[in-house]
Amino acid sequence: LPPAPVETAIALSIMLVCTECLRPGDSLTHRAPWLVTFVFGLLHGLGFASALLAIGLPEKHIASALLFFNVGVELGQLAAIALFIAVGWLVTRVPKRPAWLTTGLIYAMGATAAFWSIERGIAIFVH
Repeated sequence: LPPAPVETAIALSIMLVCTECLRPGDSLTHRAPWLVTFVFGLLHGLGFASALLAIGLPEKHIASALLFFNVGVELGQLAAIALFIAVGWLVTRVPKRPAWLTTGLIYAMGATAAFWSIERGIAIFVH
């Protein structure tokens, strides 16, 4: 697939996750997180495969490159989870933290993803 629509969809998926973080009620992400994770994983994998082709990796090496890239991503995620758990444990020890901090960070991520969505969406029609 052309990279611009895939990159736009990836940015929109990040916006969706930010929206879900702010939504207290019931939603598909809350009811079936495995489904959302699976679909987003496929979408993001498609973006990585396109990027590997764009940098000139021969097609016969795409499968092994994706496999090892994904293994690296999974190891990185495990390291990030360990870091987040450690930081979360430390944050819970802080007696007072601003209530707006979490919401502000989510809005910052969502605004960045919105910018990327617009930027990449325009690229669909420009090229």
